[in-house]
Amino acid sequence: MSPSPTFVPLAPTIPGPDPDTRRPRVKLPAGAGDCHAHVFGPQQQYPLSPHTGYVPPEASIDDYVRMLRTIGCERAVIVHPSAYGTDNRCTVDALRSGKFAFRGVAVIDDKTTDSELEDMHQAGVRGIRLNIKSKGSIYSIDSAPRLAERIKARGWHLQFFVDVRILPDLDKRLASLPVDIVIDHFGHIDAADGVSAPGFQTLLRLARHERCWFKLIGPYRLSRQSPMFPDVSPFARALVAAAPDRCVWGTDWPHPNTGFMPNDGDLADILLDWIPDKALRRRVLVNNPARLYDFD
Repeated sequence: MSPSPTFVPLAPTIPGPDPDTRRPRVKLPAGAGDCHAHVFGPQQQYPLSPHTGYVPPEASIDDYVRMLRTIGCERAVIVHPSAYGTDNRCTVDALRSGKFAFRGVAVIDDKTTDSELEDMHQAGVRGIRLNIKSKGSIYSIDSAPRLAERIKARGWHLQFFVDVRILPDLDKRLASLPVDIVIDHFGHIDAADGVSAPGFQTLLRLARHERCWFKLIGPYRLSRQSPMFPDVSPFARALVAAAPDRCVWGTDWPHPNTGFMPNDGDLADILLDWIPDKALRRRVLVNNPARLYDFD
């Protein structure tokens, strides 16, 4: 009998995170949550989608937990990455690992069964993500009503990876959905455009709706003013002022597909500029995630 072929993983096409996380100056409150991160690999156990636009290096659950403990987070949300398509096994297995207080956001399609949704719910999934920005996405904005009907009985939310600059009527299209909605990455605005730009004004109109939430994540995707991205601060402050009970924060670890690799200690310290008030910072880091993600 000939031996089985040896598995050869694909070489990464993007860098991994900074492994030397700096302990931040800010002390995060007890129960603080990182509400947006991903885990990857190993490839032999979790094959990448044939349609992935990138090959990530391994970013293990142990590496992620080590980073979380360094910056002072006690809860975390793992968001299923596009590299795996609708195969949620890597994310769900991480949720079930018992290594941290986790919740998750999955990616589904019309082939996902109700029993699979229930299995994901038991694992800790509390929302699904619609990527309507990336090339080759299986979703469009028109997918939202159908998906909302599938998840509303479980109390899940819809998270949108979307460029608000090309969807000026996004607020009108999402306001009537029967579930909470979450806009991540500041809606992919460009900090250079300023807070008066039409795209950000769309976000502020969305903030008037009680079911719309915002993830304050990924300043390095909006700005080139590394490492602290001061030009993103006016946007973060404006969203927190408009929706103080509906903003959450995240690191976006391990920062896939970015031209600048941040240190997660710096990302934590940016909170001192984004949310200077300690009580309000606790609301964004602790109280709001507990409600949105059903943390105990």
